[in-house]
Amino acid sequence: MSLSAVIVDDEQLARDELAFLLKNVGDVEVVAQGKNGVEAVNLIREHNPDLLFLDVQMPGLDGFGVIRKLLDKKVPLPKIVFATAFDQYAVKAFEVNAVDYLLKPFDRKRVSQSVERARSKIEASSASSDKIESLVRLLESQKPQTAKLLLKAAGRLFLVNQKEICFASIEDGVITVVTSGAGGMEGQSNCRTLEELLDSLDPNLFWRAHRSYLVNINRIKEVVPWFKSSYQLRMDDKKQTEIPVSRAQTKRLRELFGL
Repeated sequence: MSLSAVIVDDEQLARDELAFLLKNVGDVEVVAQGKNGVEAVNLIREHNPDLLFLDVQMPGLDGFGVIRKLLDKKVPLPKIVFATAFDQYAVKAFEVNAVDYLLKPFDRKRVSQSVERARSKIEASSASSDKIESLVRLLESQKPQTAKLLLKAAGRLFLVNQKEICFASIEDGVITVVTSGAGGMEGQSNCRTLEELLDSLDPNLFWRAHRSYLVNINRIKEVVPWFKSSYQLRMDDKKQTEIPVSRAQTKRLRELFGL
């Protein structure tokens, strides 16, 4: 039985190596490749593959985040093989009832074993969605809402506390994050959409005030009445940036501050 497969990894070399090894295994057709979590979700919906080779550590939406999105969207799950450079993820992969896990760098024999395990599970029609869903819920419940955010600025990588973030904006697909106060900084996030960024932040602290802006509610310095019953937010950064509130979010603004 020939199996269709999708490979998702943010490293081109890893994708190429895995595709090469799968070609040598035989009876596996790689129908698509993706470089991030968002592409993974779209490719699974489009191709409905038998097998998914999924990198765990990807910027933005990681491997477990991909599974959560698929479950949320009620997309049928393929058999999953997690690819990782870190051994501690192996236990989680098995708890999830994934087919298998592969440690980087890839080994031809292990790739072949993973394909055979997947084939036997598919032929036995063993469902694993329930176990996968339970693990994703467990991971979500343990997800620290105080996790730090990685920002790139001036060729360096900085870790900032969520409470220090003033606002984030997106322009031409690039997300800029600004921190608060006179010594605040400005950097770029690895996330590709504001939805992805919001997923990694405390939902009690951050609000999507506008399609292009995400704000820390505690860093709003002033609510400024604007034209035709609209508002702008003056933020607590060193530039005191003014951010528009979309009409769709005006009601939420009134609820937040009792306007």
